[in-house]
Amino acid sequence: MARYTDPVCKRCRREGVKLFLKGSRCFSPKCPIDRDAPPPGMHGYRKGKTSEYGVRLREKQKLKFFYGLLERQFRRYFALASKAQNTGEELLSLLERRLDNVVHRLGFAPSRRAARIIIAHGHVLLNGKPCDIPSVIMKPGDVVKVKSRDKSAKLVRANMQDRQNTIPDFLEIIPGEIPEGRLIRVPSRGDVDPRISEIREQLIIEIATR
Repeated sequence: MARYTDPVCKRCRREGVKLFLKGSRCFSPKCPIDRDAPPPGMHGYRKGKTSEYGVRLREKQKLKFFYGLLERQFRRYFALASKAQNTGEELLSLLERRLDNVVHRLGFAPSRRAARIIIAHGHVLLNGKPCDIPSVIMKPGDVVKVKSRDKSAKLVRANMQDRQNTIPDFLEIIPGEIPEGRLIRVPSRGDVDPRISEIREQLIIEIATR
């Protein structure tokens, strides 16, 4: 399986914005964006005019990096979203319903990358059944629950104590000893993570349909 193995902070430096890829580090003084670090590469300090194509490409890359997608995954989600009347809103809704994103936004993991590790290592159940596929698209009524074994529960509880984000309206925490949450409804454009809510999806549609 293909995966990105370089330092993830390079992606934030390349886009010039925080993509919140490293959990609590992104809120600390060590964040390269807060330190005004230049883009990666020997010509990082050079500033040139970005072409129209480049502007659209950067928007698409920001969305991919933020949700941890590869190009093939992005194409698959875009093909599904294209069947809806509002392609941009449907694309964002699909990404918000990914299992790794739901686990992160419930506060079970400090970042989407950490959420993928938790899922891949078998720490969560989806509708009562083991699920180790982070890209699963959840449906309204689906329940994600941490396994009852001590190792899984302690890991998630520690993350919930250090949670940096609030629970969005389309999700709810189910009270109980074991961390558990439910997808209440399909998320709308207003439910998109506020840290990426300024993304211009129309530009993404324009480059994806070329």
